[in-house]
Formats: sequence, C-alpha cells, structure tokens
Amino acid sequence: MKRPILIGITGGTGSGKSTIAKEIYKKFGEQCIAMIEQDSYYKDQSHLSYEERIKTNYDHPDAFDNALLIKHLKMLLSGKATQKPIYDFEVHNRKTETIRIEPRDIVIVEGILILQEPEIRDLLDIKIYVDTDADVRIIRRLIRDINERGRTVDSVINQYLNVVRPMHLQFTEPTKRYADIIIPEGGHNKVAIDIIVANIKQFLQNDEE
Repeated sequence: MKRPILIGITGGTGSGKSTIAKEIYKKFGEQCIAMIEQDSYYKDQSHLSYEERIKTNYDHPDAFDNALLIKHLKMLLSGKATQKPIYDFEVHNRKTETIRIEPRDIVIVEGILILQEPEIRDLLDIKIYVDTDADVRIIRRLIRDINERGRTVDSVINQYLNVVRPMHLQFTEPTKRYADIIIPEGGHNKVAIDIIVANIKQFLQNDEE
C-alpha cells in the first residue's frame, strides 16, 4: 500500500472544520477516506474525580494526548489499522470502547490545535485553516454544546468568554501562518472545497505515476 495523503483541517471552535471534512468525504467516499478527530484524543481522566474533570480546559494544548494521536497517524500512514478513542463530554472522560479505523488513501485529521503541534504538522501533506468570524463560531458552539453535550446556555457563554476565546487567541489563531490553504466561511465556501478536492486528486495521481 502506498503512503496515504494526510490532510489537516483546523480553525477555531465552530469554524466549520467538520463541515469541510464531510464535504471532502462526500467527494471521495468511505472506501477512500479515514477520519480522525482531535477531539477523540483528549487525555484519559479516570484518575480524577468528576468534580476535578469538569474543570478541564479543553482548549489548551495540554488537554490532548498528542503522543497517542501521533502514534495512530503514523500507523495509518504505514498501512496499519488503529483503534480511535471515544470521548464522552458529559462525564468528561474517555470511554472504554474504541472505533477501529482502517488505513485509506486519504486520512483527514481535524481539530482546533493540530497545527500547534510541530510533530503533527510535519506529517501533514495539506494544511487547511478554516477562518470564520467569532460571532458565527460562538453561536455554532452554543447550539452544539446544548444539543450534543448537555450544557446550559450560561455555562457555554461563561466558558467561551473565560476559556475558549483567550485560548483561541493564544494558541489556535497563531497557527494560521502554518496553513497551505485558508478558507473563509467554512463549509459554505464551495470554491475553496473544489480547490482542495482538485489538490487531493493531483496528489493521488502523482502517487500513481
């Protein structure tokens, strides 16, 4: 098996990273693409009480188990299947179950801090930053955290103002300089998605030659 193409998609919370990934996924299909979400690689916190776990700063680089993520990306790049963790945001801890990820021609890894880690950055063939206005991002996060993570409006807003926004400005926003492609307005930018798809096809074609 030839080395897969590794694509990194980053940007602030609610920027549309997942939408971009899904649009690319639709263009190539499940037999061609493996998806890895950085959110799945938050550190296991079984050694902490629930009261301690709820204080976790999920927007800080230290919250991620990057060593495990890097190990799994290298396994996929070498043609080996891996077991992706599952993180439960309601209990603030990793589940015991995992998801088997098979190696594919294209591997997409998406998350708010994938370009912040040099070793991940060096593995990436295409680096994408999704650049969306802060007001749009907070509304998207508010809807997601209430509907999917059992949060209250007040808790989401307080977390955004006290943690998410300052962490974004300190850690995520500066990684824009590492991106090969910057996409304004996320998954609604069809022209940018078409350019990315064309680049991926060119990579695949070059590998076959």
